[in-house]
Amino acid sequence: MNTETAPHILIVDDHREIRDALTRYLEKNGMRATAVRDAPEMDAALRTGRFDLIVLDVMMPGEDGLSVCRRLSAEGSGPILMLTALGEETDRIVGLEIGADDYLPKPFNPRELLARIKAILRRRGPEPQPECGAFAGQRVRFAGWTLDTDSRCLTGVAGREVPLTTAEFRLLCVFLQRPRLVLSRDQLLDLTRGRAPQLFDRVIDNQVSRLRRKIEPDPARPGIIVTVRGGGYSLSADVEVVP
Repeated sequence: MNTETAPHILIVDDHREIRDALTRYLEKNGMRATAVRDAPEMDAALRTGRFDLIVLDVMMPGEDGLSVCRRLSAEGSGPILMLTALGEETDRIVGLEIGADDYLPKPFNPRELLARIKAILRRRGPEPQPECGAFAGQRVRFAGWTLDTDSRCLTGVAGREVPLTTAEFRLLCVFLQRPRLVLSRDQLLDLTRGRAPQLFDRVIDNQVSRLRRKIEPDPARPGIIVTVRGGGYSLSADVEVVP
């Protein structure tokens, strides 16, 4: 399977052993996996990544899995497979009622988990994702530039149009949806084209450099897409939708 298009699974479980074991098993079987330990870490991952399915433990410190499932289902976040304690039938029923797609009692066989994930993804089928997310079909203004997300036309203050390649357009959209948020190179790879073993940090660095040459007044001293030492890159500009 091409890992660039492989399903990306978010594992939410407070037990490190389970997180690590599931991550290794899913990656060994051709999927991408990101593991977090609780609801706050999950929310952070969802803000900066795109996932095809969430494996969600019911028993977690802080906000429990049932509360998280109810919230995510209301937001339309995507398919959820819940992990429940053995014998807790009530949790399973409630989970399905509030939006979970399936459940699996602990302890479980990783092969069964993988089979259930594949079954959910088959039922759901591919869902087209607008490349500019919430900005799809709109005109967006930032730092003196206006981007028409339908035509992919980028226009400056003086009306000068700047052509964007597909890669540059996707990268710019990622920044526009997350202004002033520091994004690592791994996150940018994942959000723009999917992480693959042959892709390295230099890919994102080169794309950022090309985009800067088109939108920065002085590419040698970037002030729109800034470099954060040890962190990655951030769009240092306010973003607004043009009426």
